[in-house]
Amino acid sequence: MFSAIALNYPITLATSMLYVLLAAASCGVTVTTRAVAHSKLRMQINSWWLIFPLVTVSLLLGPPGALLLFMLIGALTVRELAFHLANEKTRFRLAGAAALSVAAALSWYAPALALSVLALLVSGQLASFIARKSVARLLPLLLLATCLGTSCVIQLARMPLPPEKTVAWLFYLFVLTALNDIGQFVAGTVFGRGKIAVRISPNKTWQGLAGGVFVSALLSLALGSWLQLAAPAWLLLVALMLAVGGFCGDLMFSAAKRYLGIKDFSNLIPGHGGILDRVDSLVLTAPLLYFAIRLTPP
Repeated sequence: MFSAIALNYPITLATSMLYVLLAAASCGVTVTTRAVAHSKLRMQINSWWLIFPLVTVSLLLGPPGALLLFMLIGALTVRELAFHLANEKTRFRLAGAAALSVAAALSWYAPALALSVLALLVSGQLASFIARKSVARLLPLLLLATCLGTSCVIQLARMPLPPEKTVAWLFYLFVLTALNDIGQFVAGTVFGRGKIAVRISPNKTWQGLAGGVFVSALLSLALGSWLQLAAPAWLLLVALMLAVGGFCGDLMFSAAKRYLGIKDFSNLIPGHGGILDRVDSLVLTAPLLYFAIRLTPP
């Protein structure tokens, strides 16, 4: 797996370009914000030097790397959500660890069963939360939803395709999800006027959403064509789905934060917040891409 990916010229070049762009952004922001003691923008960009290598290693390891990434996200999610419980933190951590282990095993050995079970648990927990509206119901719901969404990363890595093609799809997913977030943020900051959901997330605007869709469409065409993933029409349709899906995932977790009365789930990632603040879009974009490939093969 490692040699197949390492020798795949399109992916290697695309990955190298991302690291070069990140290095340029880091240098530029460091120079322009050198007079600011604690620049949030500088922290945000520098934090990508932690995120990028983790994702790169997971890609290099193939399906086992996707499983390890799933376990890492899940473990950090359990740890993060436990902080928001007044009592029974230890019980939540133990139950969360057990649930995560079962979800990982099922996702690896019985993917269809894993998706079905997780979807049923999410539905049940959502109904329970709506009925009782308590933090004790919300936190397991967030954990289960995160497990359900990110387990599709494992399913993508285990598709019956050549190794270089599966890693290309994973690379496409991670890059589109991340840059869609960035595109929405920049467009919303520069052009944002029309609010979408003021009571949930005041910073979300129609202009920001449009900016994310535009960036995703261009990137999907460029990256998908470079990696020879699909026809342009298919790439544009999926870009629209992922851009809107990422936006909805962000909005969904923003609603949870508003209910909990917090700005970020934690301060794990400087400038970004917690692990859930970083993977909220992936929770929806991963299953959307997985089912798009399975139901309408490109």
